[in-house]
Amino acid sequence: MMIKGKAVKSDPYACLGIDKSGNWVPGAPRVLSLLSSILERSIQRNEKLVGGSRRMDVVTIFHGTKAPALSIRQYVERIFKYSKCSNSCFVVALVYVDRFLERMDAHLTSLNVHRLLITSFMVAAKFIDDHCYNNAYYAKVGGVSTEEMNELEMRFLFSLDFRLHVTTEVFNKYCLKIEREGAAAYQPNQQIQGHLLGARPKKDETKRGPKLRGHRGRACST
Repeated sequence: MMIKGKAVKSDPYACLGIDKSGNWVPGAPRVLSLLSSILERSIQRNEKLVGGSRRMDVVTIFHGTKAPALSIRQYVERIFKYSKCSNSCFVVALVYVDRFLERMDAHLTSLNVHRLLITSFMVAAKFIDDHCYNNAYYAKVGGVSTEEMNELEMRFLFSLDFRLHVTTEVFNKYCLKIEREGAAAYQPNQQIQGHLLGARPKKDETKRGPKLRGHRGRACST
């Protein structure tokens, strides 16, 4: 980050309230509010963009017929409260959503955001946390049936080509981007692209590299 023209090192974990141990920590970390702001602002921009053009948005299995009554902030906090996933899952989930939108050439909207969120969080928890719940439990948290949760997970994984690993470099980069974009989310001139944080991932960002500290990458059964 820059302060009066001078580069100052910033701890990406501390600024988002993320515990480096990788364990679930009670109390809402700052990453929840920042992530919610990014998602809400992105949806506003995307729906205005799609609505003002003749381009038809890509419709996927994650689209519903109408937007759920629960706000994004309430939904994110519900996932955090009941899933007890590590705080890092929220950053990794955002990486996954970005990759999905990029590969599908789709936009994040109020019709697909909730299903994308619960699916990406569940997949992130399975991949990086030592302990997690099964699909039936996440289905209850997300407000979908177990059958739909299973189908969403499989479509999501195949869309990502099962490339779930997030290098430490990419993780830190997303932490800093969430801090910056989340803080600026309500500035009227802030531009957010069809996918969430603008820049497309580099080709080597999905390749296997050093794993996040404190995580074993263990998957849970359905």
